Amino acid sequence: MSSGNSGLVIAAYGRRGRLETAAGKALPFLLRGRRLRVVCGDRVQWEAQSHGHTAIVTAVEPRRNSLARTDPASGRQEILAANVDCICVVVAAEPAPDWFVADRFLVAAAAMAARPLLISNKQDLPSADDPAYAAELAAYMRAGYDLLRVSAHDVASLQPLLSALDARQAMLVGQSGVGKSSLINALVPGADQATRALSRGREGRHATTASIMHRLAGGARLIDSPGVRDFLPAIGHEVEIQSGFPEIAAHAGQCRFRDCRHLHEPGCAVREAAATGEIWPRRYESYRRLLRQQQAAGAR
Repeated sequence: MSSGNSGLVIAAYGRRGRLETAAGKALPFLLRGRRLRVVCGDRVQWEAQSHGHTAIVTAVEPRRNSLARTDPASGRQEILAANVDCICVVVAAEPAPDWFVADRFLVAAAAMAARPLLISNKQDLPSADDPAYAAELAAYMRAGYDLLRVSAHDVASLQPLLSALDARQAMLVGQSGVGKSSLINALVPGADQATRALSRGREGRHATTASIMHRLAGGARLIDSPGVRDFLPAIGHEVEIQSGFPEIAAHAGQCRFRDCRHLHEPGCAVREAAATGEIWPRRYESYRRLLRQQQAAGAR
């Protein structure tokens, strides 16, 4: 192996991880220097050690985008993944959907110019036909989001998802219990064994909660990030939050004041649309709640 090689980070934890070479070979790596930081999805430059089969990452190539979260306690930002083309937000009728979790990831997708894709899993369960759940999904489709209905136990239902990803680099997210792991195992035979092998390997104990990238049939890559909890998107300005709610952005131009924040201002078309149900009230509440959280984090 020669120096100056390009690679793709497929797992990262601390100063170690694994990368995929241009030839498709997976190698463990170490970071050179204390300041270098990488995340899953990064394109990096690496060179071989003088002995052994561990790569030394020497540089990170410029990122197209990054998924980052804000620590509500400290206000600090943490990058979770890079170069993401699609954010796949998984929901299900069981457990009861926490739509605020979904909304936060959908806003993040808009802020990073990634495609948002809503995936309703567990379609094989009777609860998937619950009228209230169907109405909630319909509200997202009215807002302009693409929706796929799948079941990890029905291979045929996964084909539209594979087609939608189409060689893209995607990230799978969602609240606990919606079946993300089952989906990964259905899409990537052997993924569970690969994750266990990684955690047993020399990379260390942090591998059990590391983001891991899997290659899917057709060339797509899917990042599984089990460590994403209490996600608060790293948003630079309130306008990005408004833009992350397409139905709110569509009504914002009709407000009396151009700088309307859609909270308490008179003549607010967004509040009027939420009151009449044209905007799903729960989505409007997610907007207000996210705005409050971002303000609180920014004040720290």
